[in-house]
Amino acid sequence: MSIVLDTAEPAANAVIHGRLPGRDFRLTLLLLAYALRIEVTDTRPERLPPTSVVGPARADAVSGRGLLLVEAYADRWGYAVRDAYTKTVWAEVGRDLL
Repeated sequence: MSIVLDTAEPAANAVIHGRLPGRDFRLTLLLLAYALRIEVTDTRPERLPPTSVVGPARADAVSGRGLLLVEAYADRWGYAVRDAYTKTVWAEVGRDLL
């Protein structure tokens, strides 16, 4: 379940918050020696995820919990801006959970 959530949430965020007309996002799965690394690259490097996930503003909010789930299920997660056109949000799930 953790792999599904750690893949679906950044992908959904890329579709909702990280796209520009005519540009898409990329999903990359890397099997590393110690973990499965999930990377979602989108075209909005200026729209960074929060550095600290504290939860939704209101208890009755219908969105805003996705990165809480990623933080709960991933061993590590973060993001990287490698150029002026893209950012990559990544999560790692230990191989023991595969």
